[in-house]
Amino acid sequence: MPITDWPIDERPREKLLTRGAAALSDAELLAIFLRVGIVGSSAVDLARTLLLRFGSLNALFAAARSDFSAVPGMGDAKFAQLQAVLEMSRRALSEEISRNSVLGSPAAVRDYLVLLLRGRSNEVFVALFLDAANRLISCEEVAQGSLTEARVYPRELAKKALNLNAASIIVAHNHPSGNAQPSAADIALTRHLAEALKLLEIKLLDHFLVAGHQVISFAEQGLMD
Repeated sequence: MPITDWPIDERPREKLLTRGAAALSDAELLAIFLRVGIVGSSAVDLARTLLLRFGSLNALFAAARSDFSAVPGMGDAKFAQLQAVLEMSRRALSEEISRNSVLGSPAAVRDYLVLLLRGRSNEVFVALFLDAANRLISCEEVAQGSLTEARVYPRELAKKALNLNAASIIVAHNHPSGNAQPSAADIALTRHLAEALKLLEIKLLDHFLVAGHQVISFAEQGLMD
């Protein structure tokens, strides 16, 4: 049955307008993005097919172009639209943490890092360079590595911080394996970076670990000292 034949209060778009986006399921939200289904399947049916195939919204967002376009009804146009939505979300969050102190917007910082790092097939290390008011100056990728390791050099991180006149830094990396537990190497690197930056009077405020939708703060875990 096409969605237009559903009761009005069950149609995803109308449901969103009357009850808010939070009231919708993942499939219903995705259906609004898709707009139309294919022969024999409504947009909601197609959304459920995508979620079943990829396993989650997170995995769908991280899907390769070839894998996404291989699903009947999908293609380069829909893939481009999805990537545009994700990039707009990243930029909106980046604007928020650029205007305000990151310490006053912890949820925005976490959401930004999840959008930036989740789904990456290899380990990536990024740094958020902050001014004296803890506002974002720049977010830069400082290292890429294998599935299990990204090699980070304190000298290069310090050089970037000095070039940007940063007063403090937040670093983050992902675990493609999905393991949300910091490794001994992660903890040792964090302390090494903090000591190296301290000599330049640059403070390392936190280190975040992103594993899927999970975000672990080293500062909150007492792992910064």
